[in-house]
Amino acid sequence: MNDVRNVIVIGGGPAGYTAALYAARANLEPLVIEGFNWGGQLMITSDVENYPGYADGVLGPAMMQDFRRQAERFGTTFVTDDVTRVDFSQRPFRVWVGDDEYRAESVIVATGATARQLGIESERLLQGRGVSYCATCDAAFFRDKVVVVVGGGDSAMEEALFISRFASRVVVVHRREEFRASPIMVDRARSNEKIEFVLNKVVEEVLGDDKVTGVRVKDTVTGEESEIDADGVFVAIGHDPNTALFLDQLDHEPDTGYLLTRGKSTETNIPGVFAAGDVQDHVYRQAVTAAGSGCAAALDAERWLSEQRHAALRTPVAASS
Repeated sequence: MNDVRNVIVIGGGPAGYTAALYAARANLEPLVIEGFNWGGQLMITSDVENYPGYADGVLGPAMMQDFRRQAERFGTTFVTDDVTRVDFSQRPFRVWVGDDEYRAESVIVATGATARQLGIESERLLQGRGVSYCATCDAAFFRDKVVVVVGGGDSAMEEALFISRFASRVVVVHRREEFRASPIMVDRARSNEKIEFVLNKVVEEVLGDDKVTGVRVKDTVTGEESEIDADGVFVAIGHDPNTALFLDQLDHEPDTGYLLTRGKSTETNIPGVFAAGDVQDHVYRQAVTAAGSGCAAALDAERWLSEQRHAALRTPVAASS
C-alpha cells in the first residue's frame, strides 16, 4: 500500500494534465493515473489551430505531450495504466490499478468523454485525415469543401450549421426519416441553402487512401448502395462520458452519465472529490475549456485541503484522565 498522497488525478487529457500542473506548482506532489490511452480525444486530432499560444497550430498528440511534460517538470508523477476501481466512501480515498492500491486525501476525476464512432475500419484509418468528431475544432479546415455530417440529433444539426459557415456544401446523412433533433434545429438546418439531407441511409465505408474522398452509403429500405463525394466526414452521433467507475458514488445526470458539480465549482457531492473537463461538460467540449476546468479543480482541491488542515489544527485534543 502506498503512502497517502495529497491529490490523485484520474485521467490524462487537457483537464487532467492542467490540474496536475497547478497542483504540482502548489507543492501538492500530484499523482496522475493517466490511462493507457492518455491524451484523450486530442490524440486522434491532427491540426489544432484554436488553442491559445500555438500561433502556427500544433498536432493534437504533440500538444498533449507538451501538457504532460510541463506537468512533469514541476514534480508530477504518472501511472500509465487504467484505474479499475475506486472507493470514495471515506478518507483517505482509495484508487486501484489492478491489484495496486493508491490513497489520497483528494481526487480529481478528469477521465473525459469519448465520441461515439460509426465502428467501421475505414473511419478509424482516416481519423485526422478528413474524419472528425468536432466541428468547432476542425470546420475551418474545410473552407469551400464538401462535407458529410452523420447523425440526426441536435448535435448533428448544430455541427452542420456551424460547418456551413466554411464549407461550400454540407450533406447530412441520417439512418431514418425522422430526427431526434428538436424541430427548431431541423428547421434551421433545412432553411440553410448549403445543407442538404440524405435520409434512410447509413455509412458503410469512408472512402479514400491518405485522405477522405467520400462515403459509401446503404439505403436502409432498399439495400441499394451509392457513393457521395466529399472532402470530410463529421461523425455527430453523440459522446459518452467516461464515468462508469464513478456512477455508484458520484452524482450524475441520470440519462447521460455526466458528473454533476456544484455551482461554478468543480466540487462533486463527495467533499474532497472534484470533477473537471469533458467528464462533466457536455456543452463546450473544447481543449481550452477542459484545461480551464482542470485549473479550477486544482485550485478547489488546494483550498479544500488547506481548510481541512486548518480545521484539524483548531480541533482541541481531549485531555487525558
